[in-house]
Amino acid sequence: MRFVSWNVNGLRAVLKKNFREVFEALDADIFCLQETKLQEGQAELELPGYIQYWNYAEKKGYSGTAIFTRLQPLSVSYGIGIPEHDREGRVITLEYEEFYFLTVYTPNSQNELARLDYRMNWEDAFLNYLESLREKKPVIFCGDLNVAHEEIDLKNPKTNRHNAGFTDEERGKMTALLAAGYIDTFRHFYPELRDVYSWWSYRFRAREKNAGWRIDYFIVSNELEGRLRDAKIHTEITGSDHCPVELDVE
Repeated sequence: MRFVSWNVNGLRAVLKKNFREVFEALDADIFCLQETKLQEGQAELELPGYIQYWNYAEKKGYSGTAIFTRLQPLSVSYGIGIPEHDREGRVITLEYEEFYFLTVYTPNSQNELARLDYRMNWEDAFLNYLESLREKKPVIFCGDLNVAHEEIDLKNPKTNRHNAGFTDEERGKMTALLAAGYIDTFRHFYPELRDVYSWWSYRFRAREKNAGWRIDYFIVSNELEGRLRDAKIHTEITGSDHCPVELDVE
């Protein structure tokens, strides 16, 4: 099975660029989007062979997630069951016979860390939600987690220390999540690989210079380790300030 995740940073814009070409080329069994930035009815998307699930933010032009799947789920749910966290369309969960599959768009801590406290609350609530699912069956989740976990995961760690996405607090939450029994699949296969990123600022010709961050992930609970086959970051694919990431499982 091939799974793909892409923060499109505005789906309507990417639909005018290369979305269909990318979608068809990657040929995923499950294809996830974050930061769709639209409301119901604002984009017409025909994807033969795929079932579509959308979670929209209450605020227009903001956040939002989607999953397109060839695999009929047993059930689908939206959010994590906490109203405070479920207004921004950040989570979709599909239940399958052998695992739960989620896409997530983690809140950004924003400039001057204006939303860091909220982010910390979100992190705890999301991990609790994952663990509640994991009590029943293994978990696979993907998306823009808005954190570069280690110094190897961004080009300029020293100058970005304490900036949103590379604070000690955010990195600590990622460490705690992995310690709870989860695998960062890209690092599982490529523990020492440098200079491979999934997001680049639109400023300062960052992508041209490959001054990026790895903030898009596929993470699985430890029970699925034996089924992992490969993890990829498609740095060659443009269209957004993020590139797609992929997980291949048996």
